[in-house]
Amino acid sequence: MTNIYEEVRIALYGIWNRRWLALGIAWVVCLVGWLAVAMVPNSYESKARIFVQIDDVLSDQIGIGGDRKRDIERVRQTLTSSVNLEKVVRATRLGDKVTSDKQMESTVAGLAKAIKVVSQQDNLFEITASSGSRGYSDVENAKLAQDIVQKMIDIFREENLAGGRGEMTDTIAFMDQQLQDRQKDLEAAEQRRQAFEAKNAGLMPGSGGVTARIEGARSELRGVDSDLLAAQSALAAVNGQLSGTPPTIMVPGAAGGAKGALAQAQSELAGMRARGLTDSHPDVQALKSQIAGLAKLAAGEGGPAGTPNPAYVSLQSIKADRQASIVALQSRKASLQQDIAQLSTQQYSEPAVAAEAARINRDYDVLKEQYDKLLRDREQLRLRGQVESERNAVKFEVIDPPTTPRSPSAPDRPMLLMLVLVVGLAAGCGVAFAMAQLKSSYSTTGQLERATGLPVVGSISLGMTREQRSEYWKHLKWFAGGTVGLAAVLVVLLALEYMKRGMVA
Repeated sequence: MTNIYEEVRIALYGIWNRRWLALGIAWVVCLVGWLAVAMVPNSYESKARIFVQIDDVLSDQIGIGGDRKRDIERVRQTLTSSVNLEKVVRATRLGDKVTSDKQMESTVAGLAKAIKVVSQQDNLFEITASSGSRGYSDVENAKLAQDIVQKMIDIFREENLAGGRGEMTDTIAFMDQQLQDRQKDLEAAEQRRQAFEAKNAGLMPGSGGVTARIEGARSELRGVDSDLLAAQSALAAVNGQLSGTPPTIMVPGAAGGAKGALAQAQSELAGMRARGLTDSHPDVQALKSQIAGLAKLAAGEGGPAGTPNPAYVSLQSIKADRQASIVALQSRKASLQQDIAQLSTQQYSEPAVAAEAARINRDYDVLKEQYDKLLRDREQLRLRGQVESERNAVKFEVIDPPTTPRSPSAPDRPMLLMLVLVVGLAAGCGVAFAMAQLKSSYSTTGQLERATGLPVVGSISLGMTREQRSEYWKHLKWFAGGTVGLAAVLVVLLALEYMKRGMVA
C-alpha cells in the first residue's frame, strides 16, 4: 500500500512540474475539440402519430377482411416508398438545391434514413423525421423536420383515401371478361349435351332415361313394402283388440233383466271379498242367497240381453279401413313389380353411348363449376369495392399532429463540450506524465535507492529567495488563470448553445 501511495505521489509530482505543458496540451485539445463540436450541425426531430383503420366491422361481418399483418406492412411501405419520398423532397426546401436525377436519388436516400415509421399498435403508427442539413440554420432545420412529417401525412391521406379503386375496377373488368368466355364455353357444352340426349332419348341415363326410371320404381317399391308392413302390423293390432272386446255390454236394471241384476250382484260380492269379508259374514251370506235366486231367473230367460258395445263397433270400422289400405298397397306393389320387369327388358346395353354420355356430362360439370366459382369471386370483389368506396375501409386520422422541435435531438452538444474539456485535461496530464517518465530524474529518495541499489544518506530541501517565491506565486496565478480560462470558455460555449436553442423555441 505504501509503494502505491508513493507511486501516485511521484506521478502527481511529475505532472505538476510539467504543468505548463499539460495546460498547453489541454488548451490545444479543447480548442480543436470544441471547434469540431461546433462544426457538427444540430439535428431537429419532429414526430406525429396517425391512426389507420385497416379493418372494418362490415368487412369482417361479410367475410372479406384481409390479412392484418400484410395491411400493416403495406401502410409502412406506402409511407416510406421512394415515390412518396421524392414528392416530399419536391414539396419542401430539400428540393431547392436538387438539379439532377443523381442529386434527387441521393437526397431521397438520405431522407429515407432520416425517417422512421414505427407501428406502436396494430392501427397506430408513429412517424419521426429528423433534419440536420449544414446549409440551413437551426430554425430552418426545425421547421424542415416538421414540414417533412406533415407532407408525408398529406401524401398518405391523398393516396389512401382514394383507395385502390382503379385497381379494383380493372380487376372486376378482367373477371367480367373471363366470365363471358366461360359462359360461351358453358353454353356450347350444354347444347352438345341436349343434342346427344335428344338423339338417344330412350337410352340416356338421367332423369328421363331407363336406368333412372328403374331406380325410381325400385325406390317407390321399397316405400310401398314398408307401408304394407306397417298396415299389416296395424291390422294385427286391431284384430287383437277385437278379440278382447265383447260385442255387447250388460246393463243392470230393467233394461238388463235378470242377467243384468245377476252381474251386478256378482260385482258387489267381489267387492265385499276384496274388502276382506268372509263367507260367514251375514252380508256375504245374504248376497250369495240373492245371487242364487237371480241365477235361476237368468237361466229361465230365452236369450242374452244387453246393448251393442261402441268400442267393438269402432274397432270393426278401423279393421275395415286397414284391410282396404292393405289391398291398395298390394295392388300398387304388383303394378310396380310389373313396371320394373318391363323397364328391365328395355334397359340399353350399349357401352359406347354410356361412355359418351358420361364424358359430355363431365365436361359440362367442370365448366359449370368454373363458371360458378368465377361468378362468386366476381361478386365478392364487387362487394369489397363497394364496401371500400362507401364505408372508407381505410380510415385515416391524425392523433398527434407533427410536433415543432424546440431543442435539437442530436448531437448532445452540452455533453460533448464538457466531454472535450475532460479529454483535454486528461490529454495534458497524460503528456506531462509521459514526459516525466522519459526524464532521468528522481522525485524521492526511495525512488533513487531502488534505481541505484545504494543507500541514500539524506536529501536537501529546495530553498527559494523572496524574489523566487514571488515569481513562483506569480506563475502559479497565471497557471490558475489559464485553467480557469478553460472553464470560462466552456461556460461561454454552453451559454451560446442555450441561447441558440432559445431562439429556435
